[in-house]
Amino acid sequence: MNDVKHLVISKIKDGTVIDHITPGLAILVLKILGIKPKSSEAVSMAMNVESAKMGKKDIVKVEGKYIGDQELNKIALIAPEATINLIQNYEIIRKFNVKPPEVVENIIKCPNPNCISNSNEPIKSRFRIFLDESRVKAVCDYCGRKLINLEDYI
Repeated sequence: MNDVKHLVISKIKDGTVIDHITPGLAILVLKILGIKPKSSEAVSMAMNVESAKMGKKDIVKVEGKYIGDQELNKIALIAPEATINLIQNYEIIRKFNVKPPEVVENIIKCPNPNCISNSNEPIKSRFRIFLDESRVKAVCDYCGRKLINLEDYI
């Protein structure tokens, strides 16, 4: 008798699989992808599952959706170790790791109420991105505010 006690999430035919997401942040990835409670996409999500590489990880599978550069940049900010798999007809057609961009515009909101990016001026927020001890951090180009938990400002 087979005594396997693993939860199996089925393969997707076409779409995107985001693996090695920082544990506990899969829900934020869904938000970045624009997937809301009444969205029509078929989505599978696993949180805090065992990972040989990370100890624990989250996974998101979205049927029929291929992520764009803007979404990819946002995911890289909160999950710099994430792996993206683009799936077509049940086969991986492209696999790559995310890489945080050096600069992001209009993705992060500066928490400084006095920052010019929060004024009524037609200015987009702009942050310089850097890795500090494998954690993604950002500095506002306008006021110099340093952000550590980027998931709180996306």
